[in-house]
Amino acid sequence: QVQLVESGGGLGQAGGSLTLSCKASDLIFSLYGMAWFRQGPGKEREIVAAISRSGLNSHSADSVKDRFTLSRDSTENTLYLQMNNLKPEDTAVYYCAARFDPLGDSVPLEDYNYRYWGQGTQVTVSS
Repeated sequence: QVQLVESGGGLGQAGGSLTLSCKASDLIFSLYGMAWFRQGPGKEREIVAAISRSGLNSHSADSVKDRFTLSRDSTENTLYLQMNNLKPEDTAVYYCAARFDPLGDSVPLEDYNYRYWGQGTQVTVSS
């Protein structure tokens, strides 16, 4: 079955950078839309950014639009999130998610659209 493994989380400083990776296996990567969600302490899970299976359509939350960059590498079956100008408010567990989308090229923002999930990686940003 589809597996997603996140890496790259850890401790960052405000104003600094981190890169998260999500390695996907046991799937045809080009048929799956991908997304990053996060859940901060005492908060609900929220969308960070999503990208369609082709990579031509994408969405970023307003809180990260000017700071985070989402990309996918078809040769490595890997989703990336480049996080720049980190803020303490970015502290959260970050989850990689995937959805089978063979006939479309959409970027839904609700978590129930995504069937497959990684276990999450902790990002902590100090002030």
